[in-house]
Amino acid sequence: MAATRSAFAAPLSSPTSSLRRPPHALRLITIFPSARAPNLRASSPDSFHVFSRFIGPRASYASVDTGNGSSVSIDEEFDFDLITIGAGSGGVRASRFAANLGAKVGVIELPFSTISSDQTGGLGGTCVIRGCVPKKLLVYGSKFTHDFEESRGFGWSFESEPKHDWATLIAQKNAELRRLLGVYKNILTNAGVTIIEGRGKVVDKHTVEVNGKKYTAKHILVAVGGRAVVPDIPGRELAITSDEALDLPSQPEKIAIVGAGYIALEFAGIFNGLGSEVHVFVRGNKILRGYDEEIRDFLADQMTLRGINFHFEESPLSIEKSSDGHLSLKTNKGTLHGFSHVMFGTGRKPNTKNLGLEEAGVALDEIGAIVVDDYSKTNVDSIWAVGDVTNRVNLTPVALMEGGSFAKTVFGGQDTKPDHVNVATAIFSQPPVGSVGLTEDEAIDEYGDVDVYTTNFRPMKATLSGLPDRTFMKIVVDVKTDKVIGVHLCGDDSPEITQGLSIAVNAGVTKSQFDSTVGIHPTAAEELVTMRTPTRKIRKKDTKVPEAVVGS
Repeated sequence: MAATRSAFAAPLSSPTSSLRRPPHALRLITIFPSARAPNLRASSPDSFHVFSRFIGPRASYASVDTGNGSSVSIDEEFDFDLITIGAGSGGVRASRFAANLGAKVGVIELPFSTISSDQTGGLGGTCVIRGCVPKKLLVYGSKFTHDFEESRGFGWSFESEPKHDWATLIAQKNAELRRLLGVYKNILTNAGVTIIEGRGKVVDKHTVEVNGKKYTAKHILVAVGGRAVVPDIPGRELAITSDEALDLPSQPEKIAIVGAGYIALEFAGIFNGLGSEVHVFVRGNKILRGYDEEIRDFLADQMTLRGINFHFEESPLSIEKSSDGHLSLKTNKGTLHGFSHVMFGTGRKPNTKNLGLEEAGVALDEIGAIVVDDYSKTNVDSIWAVGDVTNRVNLTPVALMEGGSFAKTVFGGQDTKPDHVNVATAIFSQPPVGSVGLTEDEAIDEYGDVDVYTTNFRPMKATLSGLPDRTFMKIVVDVKTDKVIGVHLCGDDSPEITQGLSIAVNAGVTKSQFDSTVGIHPTAAEELVTMRTPTRKIRKKDTKVPEAVVGS
């Protein structure tokens, strides 16, 4: 094995601005084989690390060449090069990438709990513990009811109706969460990241306090995500949020869900599928604000056909509990009684309360989100933020992208802006929704002249099941360039189809390329390459006049 070698070099000016050479200091250069480099992970079996340290009066700066073309500057007056507050998706990605680039990293996270609070959290954050992952597991569990109904048309019969055990589902879900907790711990420790358990609070631009102990870092990254919002109405303490809904001791018999966004609609589908009576209260006259108008209408119709009760233009005013333990929800249109649960799915807000950010001079917006620039840097040079706490595009994959971009920018020598354009989204409602690019109205505002292709059809499975299931698809095209600038789907497998479509849309696919693609038969997705005639042609100053109706 190659030996470690050291040599003295005369004082030199560093080509990197972050490697500041104190006056009259000598530089000690040490070459380590990767296996012996302190706190650094080998990038390959043959890689090496060059550790460059200035020695002499006030010499506290050093740099590491990781042997793979990147260089990290280390300031030895700090405990860490990076401290990350929050070990959710964005925080873990940023911390791991930074550590792999040679940085000394510490990540702060609260103790694990399935329900978040000021004292509890857990490695993996909202997505893994009380968001995407457990939600999708419950979606899977709730879909079997529909599968059972479909199966009758294919010759299946049951001597008795299938029964579901809520306790088993929740126990299995929690076992998977604990497994994932271990996975995330291993991801961080294997990268050399120090895990600090407790609540982190920013003291100043380079200091974070946890459980009374202070840690210093050259850079601080805030990645604490968001928390569910409950409106300030009488009886709000009787309500639950998505946190509690994923870990209830028993399944709701009759539940009121307040909200019209993806969280409210996904839980409406879950509880409806498991047999609960579900009522959804919507402040406006439509669900899913911000999504394509036809998708909004189509999904509401399909959910209604599956037995979900929508109450449009009804806002909650108060919640009361009766002597028999049931809840009543008073709205601007009256009072409904007999609910076992009232859930608020009315959105989330950045979790910046009591983090010390204001005292450190970090700018927050009117809802408490951290204001950042294109590179996720705050107005304080050493403090950065990624994920939902910045309220940009609040999705797990976006937080991952922002965390990776941060690490590349700060520790990888590659200024990298996260790209928030054409981010695909999915709603795991029943039926599910997939969307990428601009809605029809957004496309008209931005491009003026657009062609719109739609189809609304009965999927093959429904021809035998006899159920009223339908699928809706929409393609929005910029007339001048023939580029597909929006695709919106609602029906089985829409999220899976949309992931592939998002690659094409981000690559600049044209409608002609859609048309020249051979479809896969028989699939629902083949409809996307068979829509030849526009449903609408919109031109500047024109109104939307249907020219053709596509579908069956």
